[in-house]
Amino acid sequence: MLAVSVAALGVVHLFVPMPTSDILVYRAMGDSVLTGGDLYGFRVTEWHLPATYPPFAALLFVPLARISPGVLQLASIFANVALLALLIHFSARLAGLRATHRVPSLLAATALAIWLEPVYQTIVFGQINLALTCLVLWDLTRPDGARGKGLAIGIAAGIKLTPALFAVYLLLTGRVRAALVSLAGFAGTVLLGVVALPGASVEFWTERLYETGRVGEAWIVDNQSLQGLLARLLHTTHPGAIWLAGAVLTAVLGMAAARRTGLVAGREAWGVLCTALTALLVSPISWSHHWVWCVPLLAVLATHIRRDAGRRAIWAALAVLFTARTMWLVPHKGALDLVLPWWQQPLAAPYPLLGVAFLLAAIFWRGGALTGISAGALTRPATAGRESVPAPRSPS
Repeated sequence: MLAVSVAALGVVHLFVPMPTSDILVYRAMGDSVLTGGDLYGFRVTEWHLPATYPPFAALLFVPLARISPGVLQLASIFANVALLALLIHFSARLAGLRATHRVPSLLAATALAIWLEPVYQTIVFGQINLALTCLVLWDLTRPDGARGKGLAIGIAAGIKLTPALFAVYLLLTGRVRAALVSLAGFAGTVLLGVVALPGASVEFWTERLYETGRVGEAWIVDNQSLQGLLARLLHTTHPGAIWLAGAVLTAVLGMAAARRTGLVAGREAWGVLCTALTALLVSPISWSHHWVWCVPLLAVLATHIRRDAGRRAIWAALAVLFTARTMWLVPHKGALDLVLPWWQQPLAAPYPLLGVAFLLAAIFWRGGALTGISAGALTRPATAGRESVPAPRSPS
């Protein structure tokens, strides 16, 4: 199945080219470090893409500069397929699933997950979303007492900032030491960037960080964040105060839901998902390929569909939602994204609408309604988190 699925990627490539353009940006970042070029001044590919990541990420990309573009683009496709398999493994561990730990099941799941729109787009662009999600999930599924727990989250945040919200999640759920390790890891990445690239570091942290337009237009259908949803809904390129208020409210309520579910024995998976969806919603720009968190989301929901036709239907509907690519079916050439009629708005923003619905369910549903089980029914293996949590933990 996996071989056929990867071969199908090649066939699709004949009709819909895979630019793997982002991996070329990473290569250019690494090359700028080696040659002393202007890290935030270059533009590459036919789309004139700039560097948008912190200087620490550029240091990690240095080895890519020694690989020819063609070889690198091909390698990124196979690397992302391998990372997808690893993400499914970590997602299964988060969800308490065991079947997908077997190699045949893991490969079959990977073959199918390739065609989830966020995963497919990650492969198409040569993005690092799967790698960052693997870092975060590996860290979160380790036992609380594990040495250096939180460090991988800090490193992921040093590469692409948004994973920093998981350090807040650790703090809110009482794992202060792990949260501090995350903070220290992030600070270490910033310090390394300052030491190796002082000029670029000053430029990034004082200027480039705040230029969201540098990343891309927030109102296009590619952007599946709360800001993208509001911009298209209000037919404006800058939703301004309305978006800011919505983002603050979403962040507060989303992290409150993450804390409440994360504090209950056996419910860590729901806290992690609430944190991930909150980060995706409040980020000014969350391209559709950032939503690779659909993989752990589907894995966790898969634990609650057995012997229940209604839940199986919901799971199937979500799988279709993440495969249907409805945002690409609505008119989006030029500025058509801004004049979509009301009935096309849900098609243009399936992911943020799902994220909002999920967080509302986590906030307002009580007891086992969110997961369909009692609080202690799903106990995680010791290797995946807290070795023994006999009862809900105190918020303190």
